[in-house]
Amino acid sequence: MPEEIKPNVSEAPTKDAKLAAENIASGEEKAPSVDMESDYQAAQQFSVSEVDRTGEGAKAAEQATAPQYQMPEATEVKTEAQPTGNPNDYKEMANEVGASQEAVTSVSDDVLKQALEKGQSK
Repeated sequence: MPEEIKPNVSEAPTKDAKLAAENIASGEEKAPSVDMESDYQAAQQFSVSEVDRTGEGAKAAEQATAPQYQMPEATEVKTEAQPTGNPNDYKEMANEVGASQEAVTSVSDDVLKQALEKGQSK
């Protein structure tokens, strides 16, 4: 069932739309009509291609998305730390971490003075 479009002159977004709305309101032009149901039915026919209506569409899609290379199966590897119970192992590890050149372990007056100087605007 066709519906007649009734444009509102005050809501026209462009000059052309406003002119067309004025012409329709004055009767100079005929208002367009839209048949939503038939347009919907026509759109449904175009929504599925001819190749998709046969089994060829599924085969073509499978070939297009098939991986080009074979991926090996993932294998799970479990790593388990063996408990030693020896405190010297932990001391060695702490010394290695503490001896890092990146961390500052002590703050002297000189280091504090340099930090304050860097924070001053010039």
